Amino acid sequence: MTANVWPTVQSIPVSAVTDDRPPGHLRPPRLEEVAGTVGTGRDTTGGAGDQGGAAGAGPARKGPATGVGTAGARPRGARQNPAAELGFSGDPGQHGAPDDSMLHAQRTWDGALATNRMDDLGVNAERLRMETKDVTASVGLVVDGRPDDVRACVQSVLDHTGAAVLAIDLGNVAGAGDVLDELAERDPERVKVWHVAETSQWRDGTATWGACRAKLLHLDTAEVHVLMDTSLVLEGDALAPLVAAVKDGAVAAGRQGWEPLPEGRAPVVEVTSERPRPHQAPPGWRQASPGKVRALGGGLMAVRRAAAVGVLPEDAQDGRHGDLELSLALRGELVVPDQHLPVRQRHEHDLPAG
Repeated sequence: MTANVWPTVQSIPVSAVTDDRPPGHLRPPRLEEVAGTVGTGRDTTGGAGDQGGAAGAGPARKGPATGVGTAGARPRGARQNPAAELGFSGDPGQHGAPDDSMLHAQRTWDGALATNRMDDLGVNAERLRMETKDVTASVGLVVDGRPDDVRACVQSVLDHTGAAVLAIDLGNVAGAGDVLDELAERDPERVKVWHVAETSQWRDGTATWGACRAKLLHLDTAEVHVLMDTSLVLEGDALAPLVAAVKDGAVAAGRQGWEPLPEGRAPVVEVTSERPRPHQAPPGWRQASPGKVRALGGGLMAVRRAAAVGVLPEDAQDGRHGDLELSLALRGELVVPDQHLPVRQRHEHDLPAG
């Protein structure tokens, strides 16, 4: 490895300030009344009525309560009986009009079949690629060894997307930095590498996940920044649905969403000394259904770069809790796309024994 090696992540220079440049191809972010839009996202009380923002988070607003512990609150204008819209009364003893329910079920089934067929034919993927072709996107990688995973991860991004790859190599562990240099030499326009002498904190070094991620955000100039774990491999353009969601108004979109566990339930994820696993929910959270979510994770998340700069927790020691903290700090809508993302995880990344 003959490239310059910086002593620390913090010492990598940022040559230009681009944070003040407005996005050129993104719609304004949707600041809807969803949990996490105002405040820290850690509210445990609430109710219908006024909601004051946290300091610096924006003015107070009126609307339905969104924090944890607001299940009993019913704002004005709430739908009293959503089941009636589907032909059901809402009473367990009543089943609505059979014809209406059968028609609704058939329409839902037909729609699902049509979507799956379009996905099989690549119609949706091509449509999303066309919709996002003018949006600039970069994939940020924190590399701390496992050269085979690094090669497979970077090559999959180059093969299936048009995104650039920005990588910080921590200590050239097992020659992973050499692999990055090789890939950058083959495609210098799309692969940029910064080598650092310090190793990751989860390898008893000093570089934290948050510091690396924050530096990548400042080094990037794209409209959308993608946080990706090197254990993941794209088997198709998995970035297009995420970038499309951000372009349409979400502040961030990811592979998996998290929601808080119901009050009174213990966390289902065991806390260990292992390096965080991208697909596991943090303690106190569980996986959410596609759509709007409270937090994002899964090792693959696209975010409006301008929105993430300054709020990404630089002191976060690992990616699992860092993803959660970043999600809660972002102001706007967090989304998990409905469509399947062609992503494969090669294997878990745990701390080496000893």
